[in-house]
Amino acid sequence: MSTIDSLPLRDELRGKSPYGAPQLDVPVRLNTNENPYPLPEELVERIAERVTEAARRLNRYPDRDAVELRTELARYLTRTAGHRVGHAQVWAANGSNEVIQQLLQTFGGPGRTALGFEPSYSMHALISRGTGTGWLSGPRNADFTIDVEAAERAIAEHRPDVVFVCSPNNPTGTAVDEATVLRLYAAAQAARPEYGALVVVDEAYGEFSHHPSLLPLIEGRPTLVLSRTMSKAFGAAGLRLGYLAADPAVVDAVQLVRLPYHLSAVTQATALAALEHTDTLLGYVEQLKAERDRLVTGLRAAGCEVTPSDANFVQFGRFADSHEAWQALLAHGVLVRDNGVPGWLRVTAGTPEENDAFLEAVRAVTKDLKEKSER
Repeated sequence: MSTIDSLPLRDELRGKSPYGAPQLDVPVRLNTNENPYPLPEELVERIAERVTEAARRLNRYPDRDAVELRTELARYLTRTAGHRVGHAQVWAANGSNEVIQQLLQTFGGPGRTALGFEPSYSMHALISRGTGTGWLSGPRNADFTIDVEAAERAIAEHRPDVVFVCSPNNPTGTAVDEATVLRLYAAAQAARPEYGALVVVDEAYGEFSHHPSLLPLIEGRPTLVLSRTMSKAFGAAGLRLGYLAADPAVVDAVQLVRLPYHLSAVTQATALAALEHTDTLLGYVEQLKAERDRLVTGLRAAGCEVTPSDANFVQFGRFADSHEAWQALLAHGVLVRDNGVPGWLRVTAGTPEENDAFLEAVRAVTKDLKEKSER
């Protein structure tokens, strides 16, 4: 039997691990930032209707440009994110990960580099390597905010072709303000005066933020891109639908690398049905924001440090051994995420009952760990 090490892998993939979070059979799973609420029955019925209509035409390829879906996504952004966009400024793909992949295939690649501010969404680095794009890690402050002056120096020195800004940031939950993005964008353009560098603002958790969307910043900035997903706020992680908003030229450019008919007719039909129920789904977002804030209060009451969160999850610590704390919570039937940030863990906001169970487990674990340290 061959092993992966015996295969003719590309050098930059050797020794790497695939992305993934453990899916263990425990009573409370709060490790993957999913929306805990199932889709309402009326939406399930509407999806069935839409998919039935699409099924009658499955002998034909789907709309390869997904014009109807992009039009409805543009309408949603215009209504909720504070800036008017049209379908020519929106592109959709199979999850925001494919959006990122297409951007890196188009603007990254061999001989080019991407820069992000770690800890951040690990797929930015993984997809960069997968597309042959060099990866650079930019600086953060001790409170996990971006060190803007150090970031400007890093951009000037390394001249990246693509810069990733995650707001709210995963796994820390911290938001990035408009002024920071504008400074990073200006630095990226100055470093690449011939064409400018692409700056991607990843707003996968944007609907959960206390702060307004950064979408208006794309106006007049041809290489600024906003990335979004339907996995989180729409409670549709199983749908795999992500999208971007940018200058129409960026949308034209990513179509140079997209696979033919990349969005199935069933995916498009399901996403369109979900967009018809935006108000109901965003009502769940408000419930989750309240639960997230309750988690913050409960964690602090239990003696934990908490990073201020604008997402549907909370980073908490600090533990002398975060993996030990993760294991202890698991022993109480609660699965959270160990992202490898020393001293910290991340918990997704779940249902009120799930959050109660998590907080009870935290109180027990922190008590046990404190007693252990005092022995």
